[in-house]
Amino acid sequence: MMWLVRMALKRPYTFVVMSMLIVIVGVLTILRMPKDIFPDIDIPVISVVFNYSGLQPDDMERRIVSNYERALTTTVNDIEHIESQSLTGVAVIKIFFQPGAKIEAATAQVTAISQAATRSMPPGTTPPFIIRYSASNVPILQVALESQQLSEQQLFDFGINFIRPDLTTIQGAQLPYPYGGKQRLIMIDIDPQRLFAWGLSPRDVNNAVANQNVIVPTGTAKIGLNEYPIVLNSSPDLLSQLESIPVKVVRGTTVYVRDVAHVRDGYSPQTNIVHVEGQRSVLMSILKQGSASTLDVVRRIRDVLPGTLSRLPKELKVSLLFDQSVFVRASIEGVVKEAGIAAALTALMLLIFLGSWRSTFIVLVSIPLSILVAIIVLAALGETLNVMTLGGMALAVGILVDDATVEIENVHRNMAQKKPILRAILDGAREIATPALVSTLCICIVFVPVGFITGAARSLFVPLAMSVVFAMLTSYFLSRTLVPTMMHYLMAAEAQRHLEGHDEKPKNAWGHFITRFEAGFARLRDRYGGMLAWTLQHRRAFVLCFLGFVVASVSLLPLLGRDFFPTVDAGLIKLHVRGVPGTRIEETERKFVQIEDAIRTVIPPEHIETLLDNIGIPYSGLNLSLSEGALISPADGEIFIALKKDHPATAPYVRKIRETLAQRFPEDTFFFLAPDISTQVLNFGLPAPIDVQIVGAVGNEGANYAVAKDIATKVAAVPGAVDVHLAQVPSQPELRIDVNRTMAGQVGLTEKDVASDLLVSLASSQVVQPTYWLDKRGVQYLVAVQTPQRDIDSINALAASPISNGSEQPQLLSNMAAITRTEGPVNITHYNIARTYDVQANVDGTDLGSVADKVTHIVDQM
Repeated sequence: MMWLVRMALKRPYTFVVMSMLIVIVGVLTILRMPKDIFPDIDIPVISVVFNYSGLQPDDMERRIVSNYERALTTTVNDIEHIESQSLTGVAVIKIFFQPGAKIEAATAQVTAISQAATRSMPPGTTPPFIIRYSASNVPILQVALESQQLSEQQLFDFGINFIRPDLTTIQGAQLPYPYGGKQRLIMIDIDPQRLFAWGLSPRDVNNAVANQNVIVPTGTAKIGLNEYPIVLNSSPDLLSQLESIPVKVVRGTTVYVRDVAHVRDGYSPQTNIVHVEGQRSVLMSILKQGSASTLDVVRRIRDVLPGTLSRLPKELKVSLLFDQSVFVRASIEGVVKEAGIAAALTALMLLIFLGSWRSTFIVLVSIPLSILVAIIVLAALGETLNVMTLGGMALAVGILVDDATVEIENVHRNMAQKKPILRAILDGAREIATPALVSTLCICIVFVPVGFITGAARSLFVPLAMSVVFAMLTSYFLSRTLVPTMMHYLMAAEAQRHLEGHDEKPKNAWGHFITRFEAGFARLRDRYGGMLAWTLQHRRAFVLCFLGFVVASVSLLPLLGRDFFPTVDAGLIKLHVRGVPGTRIEETERKFVQIEDAIRTVIPPEHIETLLDNIGIPYSGLNLSLSEGALISPADGEIFIALKKDHPATAPYVRKIRETLAQRFPEDTFFFLAPDISTQVLNFGLPAPIDVQIVGAVGNEGANYAVAKDIATKVAAVPGAVDVHLAQVPSQPELRIDVNRTMAGQVGLTEKDVASDLLVSLASSQVVQPTYWLDKRGVQYLVAVQTPQRDIDSINALAASPISNGSEQPQLLSNMAAITRTEGPVNITHYNIARTYDVQANVDGTDLGSVADKVTHIVDQM
């Protein structure tokens, strides 16, 4: 590599300009490079979301999910495995692909089969949402919409129709549907008693609205010299006009919608409630996409929101909660700060040992240049500035000086031999060329095994290894080029003093300090030499002492916890509450008020910054797909707690909350979820760090569930394992309607007639026959025909539902069907089509490895 040194000495300006270019490009790269807590975890996954309002989990599983999963295996390539979750009206299917699979081609194949598969599904099934899923897609900001004057319906409406469209244009941001609030619908509340009195059924009203509220083109007419567009009053402009739609002529009298129903500007039955500090609100969760910069996404949201809110009512208040960019910024700044301290200490040591500020300056110049080159290369490879890449650079700071330091020290030795500066540089560089190269390559080789890591850990540790290797290789290159150039110009005077014999230390305070330091170092070196000589003379005693020290050190290993990453105290708590299966959402809301009161007895109010509830099932399957998927029923909910900046340690609060709630609410299940961005990413989309998945034979669900409960009981007994629970809820109360087909046929009705009328009455017409109404703002809303839920408040009220085929006199449901109470599943999960059960557990402390080993042992013995 001597040719590089000679070229640098002959063309110094080339490498000076190169260094300036590295600085300019490096700074621009830093400003533009995405910044995040961790690298993008490349797990190729596609999430498919089916929605069919009101369809029970059993039917969602058997009639939609299972058939769809089988269809996927026929046309989609490189599938590693398929996971799915079926809830009431929602199914989320996650397709995991082999490492290196082309996700764009996979998306196209999944889309193609999805369009074809819907033909074999129940009528009314719409094509699914298909989105790219990543473990790095985690919430980074919560936008809370609040108001003392506006209703929940208005808050949700402003959020989804006006705020969400603006925020989705922000690069790197991903927004699921809002949580909480009430979805605006034009509700036609039918009265079953009036319907029966007029000889009508819910389907009659639904068909009338569908036939009278249509959107069809009417064309134009050429009359005389003009051509007139034809405008038809096919869709009512005012809500009052919907009431005037004729339903049917009964006994010579026209029955209008207003005669059997009430039309109102309303909302769909609420399945999701959000509280912010005890007040009902709407929550918009902002997620970042893949390798997008968390800092940039949050900054752009803060820039866009004021303009968006200026077009909305002033009564609407927006709060930004749980801002994860603060945590990301603090993490990055912490790593940079520590790297700066390391560089300063390195500079101090170099100055003391070399005794020359010029030599120290030359060495220190190579550190930022090496790091900047590493950043430039990482940016070209699509990486981000994160704790891992910056940590690798901080790790490399101490060893980046090796090549330059060794070369400068050797040049000093040659100058002390009274050689001219050029000869000293060339001889010094030649003498250490091979050892320096071997040393640099040995350090780089240490990180080569990282490239063989598989799974999610590869995405985390490979960027760290690359940052070290690129910086080290650059450091060696600079020691062959820029360092000799700078020595030629900065150390010429020093070399001349050596030639003239004036190489003594300067007669000042610094010179005296260096002289004393060198004398002290010489004494230390002599003592070390004496100790080394004693060791060589007493080899057996030294070896025994050393082995004893090693054994003593190893014996401490069981006392040291094992974890994937150090525990992070971000001052955030996320508690999941699972009530008694079948509990209605209004009762769950009341229970949450009591739970909040209990939490405030544990955490002093002066330490709580924000307390937020999210209760029930989200309005869209997209939210389930982009979250842990733990909100599975109206009996479920989550409590988010943000502690103030000067809060005490969070872990004791978590333990105390766990104990307090278990004592006060023994009928409910509590478990904590990952609250901060780093833990969420490291959980790779799972609700807990330990997840035991039980996959058994198809059709043997009872035995599989028994095994899962047995494993859960044994895992709960493992020291350190907490919040042990089954992710699946196998049963909740349900009402089963058994239609007597013979009796129904005698009055001219079929099972389809019963199902169609009950669908309209209980689940609304929006499922299979949607119609729409357009308001003056240009926003389109569904028109839903449905019996108000408050009217179906007993089994007798349900039994009194009118059923008709449209031509015969309607019959009451009780005349042809029996209603009984039974048990049905709340949620059903699959792994490669087979039903599964998941035992999940958190770890109290930092010894995740030990707990995981014991859980693995339990599973191996089953």
